[in-house]
Order: sequence, then C-alpha cells, then structure tokens
Amino acid sequence: VQLVESGGGLVQPGGSLRLSCAASGSRFSILDMAWYRQAPGKERELVAGFTSGGRTNYADSVKGRFTISRDNAKKMVDLQMISLKPEDTAVYYCNARFVTNAYWGQGTLVTVSS
Repeated sequence: VQLVESGGGLVQPGGSLRLSCAASGSRFSILDMAWYRQAPGKERELVAGFTSGGRTNYADSVKGRFTISRDNAKKMVDLQMISLKPEDTAVYYCNARFVTNAYWGQGTLVTVSS
C-alpha cells in the first residue's frame, strides 16, 4: 500500500483546510485508515480514524472541528479541518492498517499562523 497526502499549507487561525490521502492497491476497503500528526518536538499522535467497518474516532483536541471521510471507490481518505488553531500546526500523516501491517504516507505540513 502506498499513501500520498496532499492539501497542506499555511492558513490563518480560524481558517479551514482539507487534506487528502490517495492510496494505491486493490483492497482499500479492508484497511483501517487514520490521520496522525506530529508537531515539532512532540510525539506523533492520532488525530482521527475511520475503520473499514465504518466507525470513526477523534482526538479530543479536534472533536467538533475536524471530520474524517473516506471513499472506498476512489481509494481516498480526507480530513476536513475548520476553526484551525496555532496548536494544530504539525506534519500530518496518512496511515493505513490491516491486522499487524501499517503503512504511512510521507506527510504534509500544516502551518496555522497569522
């Protein structure tokens, strides 16, 4: 599985941004997908997840502001982010998991600053 993120950039506080992750491979629908992020000097953390069974979960810090979605036909998972805060600044990574196998994208930088 190969994952390619896009959509990062510079945005002002309160602004919005949509990240996309395109996956290769023929069995996207069985993958559990997620977005993680890593801020400078901090550990990578889970932002939002979307299981193959349709369940979603979010970090408390982004609940109500971020929405994860997936399109199995297009093999894509998106992260819609609104009301962005400076503390959302990080490299955002797309993640795919199946049983014990995990795959990562190269990351896309999101900077929230005025």
